Amino acid sequence: MSQNPVFSIKKFDFDSSLVSEFNNIHYVKDLWPVVYILSDGNVNEAYVGETTDAYARMSSHLKHNIKNKLAAVHLISSEKFNKSATLDIESNLIKYISGDGQYKLINGNVGLANHNYYQKKEVYWDIFKSIWDNLRSVGIAKHPIDYIDNSDLFKYSPYKTLTSEQKSGLLVIMKNLLDNRYKNIIIEGGAGTGKTILAIFLFKLLNTTNEDFNFEEFGNDEFEFMEIVFQLKIKYPNPKMALVVPMSSFRTTLKKVFKNIKGLNANMVIGPAEIVKDTFDIVIVDESHRLRRRVNLGAYFRAFDVVCEKLNLDKHTCNELDWIMKQSESAVYFYDENQSIKPSDVKKEDFDKLKVNGLTKIEHLKSQFRARGGNDYVKYIDKLLKCNLNPSDTVFSSKEYEFILFDSIEDIVNEIKSRDIENGLSRLVAGYSWPWTTNKKDAKQDYDIEIENTRLKWNSTNIDWVNSKDSRDEVGCIHTTQGYDLNYTGIIFGNEITYDKENNQIKIFKENYYDVNGKQSIVDPDELKNFILNIYKTIMLRGIKGTYVYVCDKNLRDYFSQFIPKYKTEKEKVLLEDNEVIPYVNSIPLYDLKVAAGNFSELQTVDNCEWMALPTTYKPSRDLFACKIIGESMNKIIPNGSICMFRKYSAGSRDGKIVLVEHTNIQDPDFGSGYTVKEYRSKKKIEGELWSHESIILKPLSDNMDYEDIILEEEDVSTLKVIGVFECVL
Repeated sequence: MSQNPVFSIKKFDFDSSLVSEFNNIHYVKDLWPVVYILSDGNVNEAYVGETTDAYARMSSHLKHNIKNKLAAVHLISSEKFNKSATLDIESNLIKYISGDGQYKLINGNVGLANHNYYQKKEVYWDIFKSIWDNLRSVGIAKHPIDYIDNSDLFKYSPYKTLTSEQKSGLLVIMKNLLDNRYKNIIIEGGAGTGKTILAIFLFKLLNTTNEDFNFEEFGNDEFEFMEIVFQLKIKYPNPKMALVVPMSSFRTTLKKVFKNIKGLNANMVIGPAEIVKDTFDIVIVDESHRLRRRVNLGAYFRAFDVVCEKLNLDKHTCNELDWIMKQSESAVYFYDENQSIKPSDVKKEDFDKLKVNGLTKIEHLKSQFRARGGNDYVKYIDKLLKCNLNPSDTVFSSKEYEFILFDSIEDIVNEIKSRDIENGLSRLVAGYSWPWTTNKKDAKQDYDIEIENTRLKWNSTNIDWVNSKDSRDEVGCIHTTQGYDLNYTGIIFGNEITYDKENNQIKIFKENYYDVNGKQSIVDPDELKNFILNIYKTIMLRGIKGTYVYVCDKNLRDYFSQFIPKYKTEKEKVLLEDNEVIPYVNSIPLYDLKVAAGNFSELQTVDNCEWMALPTTYKPSRDLFACKIIGESMNKIIPNGSICMFRKYSAGSRDGKIVLVEHTNIQDPDFGSGYTVKEYRSKKKIEGELWSHESIILKPLSDNMDYEDIILEEEDVSTLKVIGVFECVL
């Protein structure tokens, strides 16, 4: 049993004795809203639900042919729960358990509803985080929330909440699959419009058995959606489906995702050549602009010809698009002509022919779901690369998105590494302007790229490089990042691209472009230019939170500097002048912990408080403040001397977070008495079924092993006060 002042989690055997055991739970007897998790550690399957009548719901589950094989139920209850809160907590548990990967969920899709209610963000998100920490302690969950947020299992989960536009897009696809007039459906949408999510969601919907499928999960406002799903499941009761992914790296990633979703399996994700093995009711092609034709295929020529021969197609005139059409009853193509990057890609003209053959329906996805800069950022990038911006146009600015131009390669490398430490999934990516020499057995050096005496190495693997262990210290390319989400992307524009000021246009140096298969056979310089611009535009739309840019060519750097905000060094970032300060609008207070004579509340009244610029990605708030952190005890996250931003702590879970604490009985070697910054961990000591007391561990995160945990037992806990929760290094 896990107890918390706000909620409790109680475990029961999931069998016929459950109903009598519920007699001792007043939340059950009084028909109070509760959330529950059915699980079985042996088969690693689980089911998440919520109800106001736990008696009836458990009785129903015990009669279910699949759920009755589960072994345990964890009942989550609280006096703070109401129906909206339990629906939301249920939805979050489903999303995060799915993304955690510890259990396969036997729930049908639930991700259509979005429950907005009083104090959802202010109170109930903190309650959910505390529930999650407790579930980790009893083995139901494995990973922390921030880790899951960055995982592919979470990003591509079919249990995530869909936006209204995503629901509309999915509904359009399903209606067209029901319309026998159409064999092909082309869904046009740019990078970050959520195409892969829709593909996986559709797979889950159509591969959930009727016994597992519960239409109640969609809510009363989803009647049209329910009806279309019902009709599709009649038309395709046991559909033979394939998700075709042309890029091998991204295909490997999606295979892992499918492997961890109940009802799906990795074999459903295939490369184009595997389509020859069978015919399919429905084929979905993700990144269909990367399907190939018989040009510049290198070692793939032979395999291409074999497939053509097996399908009785002329190898000189057909392409992988023809293979899909021949082997599928219905096909859905997610397509973006602006992400075609090589001569081997199927031509736009071939898709144009498909669009007008009378058997094809064309739909469009417009909203940007990846980059927080939204559609404005996408349009700005398009104009920037097409030289359609004027000097009179304002520099791109967004409180939600960091778009920054760097003059120093060292600075961009360091900043991307810092963002990766803070947020994860922050990577350097470059144009193919340097040969890849370190992949050769007789390589004479351990680097491929040298800029301003900084040496860098291309990606050491082509398979799922973004998530590989060495990726923070390497540079990816279009082939290892297309299709992926990143938090921050650091982009290096190489020496193959420049700017002609006289004619206001970007130009390409073919001799400086080292992707042999990307330029061989190209005669028209404009064709190569379009491919290279598509490459840069595609990687500039990878970053969710920001895009950092470094440009090798001076002319192009001068052009970009007119329209991209420039990186400010630490000296340039520092304090605002008095006449510039608008407290908590454009600035936050910077406190000097070493001059504090008393406690933190007294420190805040210091008249000569200095003010720092508020980061553009944060909304003005009196809860934000900054401090300079001295010492090496947190240097894995916070370098010595860094100015860091904190959010004032009021309530909610602190476990696992980096915090600034005020204390009376701790001597910190960096701060002296008064304050310290550490990772906060609480440890419950159990006596019988009740917690007897709690100890606090303040953990250093340092490369220096001399720093030890600070442990506070029950009698010392009262001397500790959490002042703020770490947000970022400024």
